[in-house]
Amino acid sequence: QVQLVESGGGLVQAGGSLRLSCAASGRTFSSAAMGWFRQAPGKEREFVATASQIGGSTYYADSVKGRFIISRDNAKNTVYLQMNSLKPEDTAVYYCAAHRKWLRTTAPDDYDYWGQGTQVTVSS
Repeated sequence: QVQLVESGGGLVQAGGSLRLSCAASGRTFSSAAMGWFRQAPGKEREFVATASQIGGSTYYADSVKGRFIISRDNAKNTVYLQMNSLKPEDTAVYYCAAHRKWLRTTAPDDYDYWGQGTQVTVSS
């Protein structure tokens, strides 16, 4: 079982930065692939970024590539999402998620564990 708790959301002006953190419980964090998703009002949950178990190989949605960076610290059981050059369209609730499948996936249904979400609001 993995429990996830996000933090770091807030209100920021367009062009600004935020760093989200996701703390995971359990001693098997290093065997879990981690992902970030977001959901804006009236829209479906969408993939943002993922980092694999071994080596932390990363993959991004086209909408955030070059602006967001996902990283993980297995010693601290934490995954981060550094968000730069934020745009109003990045406004959403951001969720941390995890799975133990040995594959790279952007589908929410493939993720077994989810945090409660943290609100990110970008003003224009």
